[in-house]
Order: sequence, then structure tokens, then C-alpha cells
Amino acid sequence: MPEQLEFFAIPSPCRGICQSDARGYCIGCLRSREERFNWMKFSDAQKRDVIRLCRQRALRQTRNQESRQDPLQAGDQPGLF
Repeated sequence: MPEQLEFFAIPSPCRGICQSDARGYCIGCLRSREERFNWMKFSDAQKRDVIRLCRQRALRQTRNQESRQDPLQAGDQPGLF
């Protein structure tokens, strides 16, 4: 049975925040420069793959931010107050 995604065009994940981070990924949608520039040329399968990669990048970014905020992970003892 075909999925619903196959019946509709896949929209761009762009959020209108078009700035690159230090690694070259867009801060808004987490696509690489090549992924942003070639979006209209990509097939639906390629677009779904890019969206999958963006979700992975977002999860990795969230995990990295959480690990930096966790004071116990660095070996520090939490304060009493």
C-alpha cells in the first residue's frame, strides 16, 4: 500500500533562518549548502533522505546541548543550595 507521502509534494524544511553554523549546516533547517541549493532538483526519495538526515542532525544537536548542560557528567559535585 503506498504511503501518503507519495501523493503530495514534499515541502522544503526551510524555516526562513538562512544562516550557516560553524559546520556549514543551516541553523534553521539543518541542511547542508548542497542540500539547500539542490532541493528543487532532488527526487522525492532524495528529499525524504535529506529530511531524515536533518532529523538525525537535530537529535545529535539536542544530545550535545544536553550533555554540555549536565554538570554531573563533567565530574562536578552538585551544590547543596
